[in-house]
Amino acid sequence: MGLQNAKSPRVKRASILMLGLDSAGKSTLLYKLRYKGASLTMPTIGFNVDMIEAGKDLTLTFWDVGGQKKMRELWSNFLEGTDALLYVVDSSDKRRLEESRREFELVLKNEAIKNVPVVVLANKQDLPEALNAEEITRRFKMKKYCSDRNWYVQPCCAITGEGLAEAFQRVATFAKQYRKSKETFTTLKE
Repeated sequence: MGLQNAKSPRVKRASILMLGLDSAGKSTLLYKLRYKGASLTMPTIGFNVDMIEAGKDLTLTFWDVGGQKKMRELWSNFLEGTDALLYVVDSSDKRRLEESRREFELVLKNEAIKNVPVVVLANKQDLPEALNAEEITRRFKMKKYCSDRNWYVQPCCAITGEGLAEAFQRVATFAKQYRKSKETFTTLKE
């Protein structure tokens, strides 16, 4: 039996793109999801790739792309083939909220991720000045920008892990639905 037969063919893979400004907490979130332990991470120069199983029949590949200004110019190169977008916001950093929203809007305008579902993580909910999910929904104009797709705003805290399981579930469900609708569409086209 060859190696390619070792994994059951039923296991689907979905690509999850993780974006957000630098210091929003993307790598910490990913680490917490994977290892259940929080760690202090260094700014991501370039990108991290991590695979996490979501049940028996789905493996999610997370593309955690650095959020520094220089890296943001490259974000569009990662959009192709994405099954869900995970956008991480530092809810406590009111100073950079507008900058984060602008970058988010730019990404959503890209044709490559038309209809791709979005989960916004309102991170750092443990901080006293953090905006709640409703506030982030409003400030990020979710209803306006995401009217053509599934979307959800999940409050969370990367350090404690609060809200992460829900966010992971949501992303997995969205990605699965999206892949299904894409496959149906392809079949219809043929």
